[in-house]
Amino acid sequence: MQRKYYKFNKPYGYLSQFTDEGKWKGLSQILSVPEDVYSVGRLDAESEGLLLLTNDKTINQRLLHPKNKHERCYLAQVEGELDENSLVKLSHSVSIKINKKTYSTLAAKAIRSEIPDFLWDREPPIRERKSIPTSWLNLTLIEGKNRQVRKMTAAVGYPTLRLIRYSIENLTLETLSPGEIIECEEFEFKRMLNL
Repeated sequence: MQRKYYKFNKPYGYLSQFTDEGKWKGLSQILSVPEDVYSVGRLDAESEGLLLLTNDKTINQRLLHPKNKHERCYLAQVEGELDENSLVKLSHSVSIKINKKTYSTLAAKAIRSEIPDFLWDREPPIRERKSIPTSWLNLTLIEGKNRQVRKMTAAVGYPTLRLIRYSIENLTLETLSPGEIIECEEFEFKRMLNL
């Protein structure tokens, strides 16, 4: 089997799987890759950004197991003016619900951010209210629970309006446009992911 490694900028409105489900479209609507290639990890349909794809079955476990503490960096546009107290809470730990059970998040890096200069227009655009400002947050996690970033920002009083995964370890979106995919060399892919 020839191993294949890709990085992809998943647009809003697509699942991280190849089949459609409910109102959301699967990746087969916009990607053409070998049949044995699948996504590593997940981004929900409402999230955008870096998604890795491969047919190398060793990557999933090596990259996603919490004991390996691989960093994932997200850019989140949240409703409201972020304050220092909320950034401190996000950095240390917040309680969120996972499968109806309370879970305390691991330590993270939370930094207020400017609007990213590479930002593309989202279709459809986020809802905006003239009376409520928004802020950007750079949040780096070493775990990946279901809808974790959204649950964390909501827990400190700032609902996420837009969510973009920018990087996993040293592998970044760089200049990838939404829907664009690049095939990577195995050595470089693994080196950038610290595998």
